[in-house]
Amino acid sequence: MADQTLDMCGYACPMPILKTKQALAKMNTKEVIEVICTDKSSKKDFIAFCDQLGHKLLSQKEDGNKIIFNIEKH
Repeated sequence: MADQTLDMCGYACPMPILKTKQALAKMNTKEVIEVICTDKSSKKDFIAFCDQLGHKLLSQKEDGNKIIFNIEKH
């Protein structure tokens, strides 16, 4: 269960990453943010984002044209 949900549907790179980074900065360690995107390139972007900043990508799933990420802050 996510502590926060960020709806980035309709936004293209880099907005989903930038808004996720801002939201994570206000969250506590181990809290989870759910990010919902429609930009297909966000799949590789969020993997790289988590690798670079040390956050944990808990899940990535597709639901129709939406891609839903669950990321745990570290």
